[in-house]
Amino acid sequence: MPTRLYHEDLWRSLPPGLQPPALELRARFLLGAVRSGERVLDVGCGEGELAARLVRAGAQVLAVDVAEEALRRAREAHPELELRVIDAEGEWDLPDAAFDVVWAGEVIEHVADTAVWLSEARRVLRPGGALLLSTPAHGLLVRLWLALWPGAFDAHLHPLGDHLRFYTRKGLATLLAEFGFESISVKRAGRLPWRSVLLSSSRRGRF
Repeated sequence: MPTRLYHEDLWRSLPPGLQPPALELRARFLLGAVRSGERVLDVGCGEGELAARLVRAGAQVLAVDVAEEALRRAREAHPELELRVIDAEGEWDLPDAAFDVVWAGEVIEHVADTAVWLSEARRVLRPGGALLLSTPAHGLLVRLWLALWPGAFDAHLHPLGDHLRFYTRKGLATLLAEFGFESISVKRAGRLPWRSVLLSSSRRGRF
């Protein structure tokens, strides 16, 4: 099945208005890192809830997704948003160094070609611009739980699941450094280890 059709079918299988995971936690992180007037690219915007909050906070936001169904829902819920579809596998049809911030909440774990994806995120950021990410955390306690709790591994790492990558704090920080990001911070947030997220901020290098 072509990638675009896969994502469209996945979105159609989800009920409208489904609250994104760790929504308020991610919203506090995002709104605390973005200043009014900054140009923000929301990659994987889904139904547009966080993009709409950024707009209300004074940011200039372009919200993009790989699925037209997600954008249809975002357009219906938040008609004030500027929305655009992007390619799930190749280059993004966006100009170089056009954004102060690239935000991707619960996206990088779904990406098949992480190298291309990070290269595009870096390309569209201005030098010194911020890359903000959130992704499920897979620290030591989570890995022990997956190994020891009956059925946890098969349920969490299901062969037909849509999560393709699994990140630790160290692994994500190392990956970002390899792609030319600096001032890297990766923190775990959330009360329960098996439901916690990594919140990452970094800066595109000047060169």
